[in-house]
Amino acid sequence: MNWIQRKIYLYNVTFGLYMLDWWERFIFNTVVIILIWFIIRHVTEFFKRHVL
Repeated sequence: MNWIQRKIYLYNVTFGLYMLDWWERFIFNTVVIILIWFIIRHVTEFFKRHVL
């Protein structure tokens, strides 16, 4: 296994995704990416309004 494959494996094992089907993992990862996008967007808006 190379470094990227080990990180993907660690992610799957840590969150229990290894026991899900491919489509369930896809939905979970999509929701995680959307949540991270909203958090980053909110934090940048906060810094633009209050810090800069």
